[in-house]
Order: sequence, then C-alpha cells, then structure tokens
Amino acid sequence: MTSTANAPASGGGSAARPDHLGHVIFIAAAAAMGGFLFGYDSSVINGAVVAIRERFDVGSAALAQVIAAALIGCAFGAATAGRIADRIGRIRCMQIAAALFTASAIGSALPFALWDLAMWRVVGGFGIGMASVIGPAYIAEVSPPAYRGRLASFQQAAIVIGIAVSQLVNWAILNLADGDQRGEIGGLEAWQWMLGVMVVPAVLYGLLSFVIPESPRFLVSVGRTEKAKEVLREVEGSGIDADARVREIDRSMRSEHKSTFKDLLGGRFGFLPIVWIGIGLSVFQQLVGINVIFYYSSSLWQSVGIDPSASFLYSFETSVVNIVGTVIAMIFVDRIGRKPLALIGSVGMALSLGTAAWAFSFKTGTGDNISLPDTQGVVALVAANLFVLFFALSWGVVVWVLLGEMFPGRIRAAALGVAAAAQWIANWVITVSFPSLSDWNLSGAYMIYTFFALLSIPFILKWVPETKGKALEEMG
Repeated sequence: MTSTANAPASGGGSAARPDHLGHVIFIAAAAAMGGFLFGYDSSVINGAVVAIRERFDVGSAALAQVIAAALIGCAFGAATAGRIADRIGRIRCMQIAAALFTASAIGSALPFALWDLAMWRVVGGFGIGMASVIGPAYIAEVSPPAYRGRLASFQQAAIVIGIAVSQLVNWAILNLADGDQRGEIGGLEAWQWMLGVMVVPAVLYGLLSFVIPESPRFLVSVGRTEKAKEVLREVEGSGIDADARVREIDRSMRSEHKSTFKDLLGGRFGFLPIVWIGIGLSVFQQLVGINVIFYYSSSLWQSVGIDPSASFLYSFETSVVNIVGTVIAMIFVDRIGRKPLALIGSVGMALSLGTAAWAFSFKTGTGDNISLPDTQGVVALVAANLFVLFFALSWGVVVWVLLGEMFPGRIRAAALGVAAAAQWIANWVITVSFPSLSDWNLSGAYMIYTFFALLSIPFILKWVPETKGKALEEMG
C-alpha cells in the first residue's frame, strides 16, 4: 500500500495548487475519521471505567484487560490492513472498518457478561486498527506534495478531536444521570449510553467513505486509468499532465514488488534498520504514557480526591490542551521539520512527567479517601496538561507523519503495518499495566514514563531521519 502520488511530475503536477483546496481538505478530513474513532474509543471508556468495575465486580487487573482488549484487535487490524486495501481498495477497507466499529458500539453498549464486552471491544479494535493504517496511507496518496505534511497531520488532529468530543458527550450523559455512571436513562445505565453513542461517528465514517474518491494509485493498479486521471486532476489541479502522472505511477508500481514481511528482514538484528526506527517511534510514542491520561484520567483525578463531575471537566480541559498542541504541530511540521519538533516534545514531556511524579509522591490516604495537598494537586494538574501539550505538538503528530513518509517504496506497506502493530501492542502494555502500577505506586508509574521520555532524546538524535521537503520516492 505504497504511495507514488507525491513524486515530481512532468507536467507540473507536484507544483500545482489544487483548483479547490477546500475539497482536498474535505477528502483528507473524511479519511481521517478513522483517527476520530480511535480517539473517541480511547477516551469514551474513560467515563465507564468505574461503572464497569462495579457492574461486573472485577479488580484492577481484569478491568485493565477489558479496557485494553480493543488494542489487541487494533494490532491485528493494523497488521492486515495493507494487504486488504491492496486487494479491494482503500475505500472498501474504510467501509469494512466502519461496519466493524458500528457493530462494536452496539455490542459494547449491551453486554451480558464481561467477556462479551471484551469481545466487542476486540471487534471494534480491529476496525480502528485498519483505519489507523488506511487513513495516513490514503491521505499521502491523494495529497498535493506541498500540503502533504499538514494534511497527514489530520490523522492526529482527528484523534484529539475524537477524545475531546467523547469526553464532552460523557459529561453530558453523566449529568443526565445525576452524576452516577450507573444511573438509568431510558432503561439503560449511563455507561451503556456512553459506549453506545459511538455508533454515530462510526456510521458517519462509513457514509463519508461513499463521497470521497478512490486512491489514484489503487485505480492505476486495477487498470482504471481514466478514473485515476480524473481523481488526480481533482486533487492536484486541472493544470497537471494527468497522462504523465498516470505513467509515472504505473512505472513506479511496475518497478516495485508487493512488499511482504520477508522484505523487512536482513538487518543485523532481524529487521532492516529503517524498520526498527519505525518500530521505535511507535513504541516510544506509547511508552511515555500518553494514553494513561485518556483511558484513566477521570479515575486518576478521583483517586487523588477530585469529585467525579469535576474530574470529567478536568479531563475535557486536558483534551482542549491536546487540540491546541496538535494545531501548533500542524503549523510547524512543514516549517521547522519533524526532528526538531520531536526533540522539543521529548524534553518537555520528560520535565512535565518528572514534575507530575514528584507531585503524586505526596498522595495520602487509602481506598476512597485519597487526596493530594493543595499545592501538589495544582502542580499535578498543571504538569499533566503540560505533558499533553508537549506530546501533542510533537510526538502526537510527528510519528504519524514520519511513518507515512520514511520507508522506501518497496517495503512501505509491510513496514507501516509492522510499525502500526507495534504501536498498538505498546499501547496495550501501558494500558494493562497502569492500574496495577497505580495501586503499587502512582509516583513510581510516572517515573517510568519519565525514563522513556528521556530515552527518546538520544533515539531521535542518533537514528530518526529528517523527511521534511523530500518526495516519497527519495526515501531509500
């Protein structure tokens, strides 16, 4: 599932401005709805954690497994998405993902047992994993080169908007249930409505897939060259030499072979070095603990003495910070480059995580009677928001952009799938381990995340390539 639509074209395709840039932005935003689903699912479960624990009478470890079940599906979905998209097309792949997530939303809202809830979350995760690979790849294939970095950033922008919207919806549902996650609304408990409402963005994602064009690269691969020319003129401008662009895509595809897992092997440590770099980017993005904030933030703030309604507002406020940081990254990712943004983020995350660890070390009390001193409580809240800000303006966007750009064309599909799968696995590790780590030592958990933020600095300096301003075909 590689992309050649960004190479310089004879006929001025790469320099041309689209006739209707707004339409191109709409296409990229529609494709990024898969990211919205990921963000929504990541955070919506946050509002149901306490209720699920009570409803099914489970401990921290079992609860973490249910919450993280979706991530197992995500890993499998990401690993298989490239092959599915190359066989049936990017748009069909999006529609399958939307159908899986729709079914998951309905099933998750009406579980009859804990294993049933976990199963539906795996189903939804498979769809999200597919969308997480298809979205960035599709956007790269339809983006005019001059706008590729900013349009690729839509994936992360959609994720953070999904997080914010889900928290706002959760807060509204909680208010309707008088602040009780298990309060009844129309015959269902509040937490069931929280999970069930996910059907709305899932259906919207599916509907949007019917109004955006298929990738020019896929159209060429199946011999639909006239349609490919039509789409190229639509997204790159009517002034381009569409015949030359199609010949270029076809020539590039003929010079490539379908990438397989075997093509990724050959380095000293199994994978090729560039594949390890992609895996490293994915893993570091998760091991700094960013999803702890979004999966567990409400219960986290409640654990340090903040009442449930206020904890939801704190979580939403953190999502607003996340959006602000993402907008900053979208502005600068094509201006100052990927590596400088990543370095700024790593330093900022390390400092803010270390500060949060210090504040949480003052936690007192046990059970439901836990609190922080006023000063440390304020410091913890500020540090958590600074951590989210630095993540959003750097690693949140940069990793998605780099993964869509950095691999050579001959291995891009397989390498992107492996890197995305590694990201979901790392996300799963953090998600299932946090409740137990928090019970053991909340401050210690944040020290672990601080360590990984610090470790990411030499990783960036030594191994991560700068892809700013390069055509995809230069990635060798």
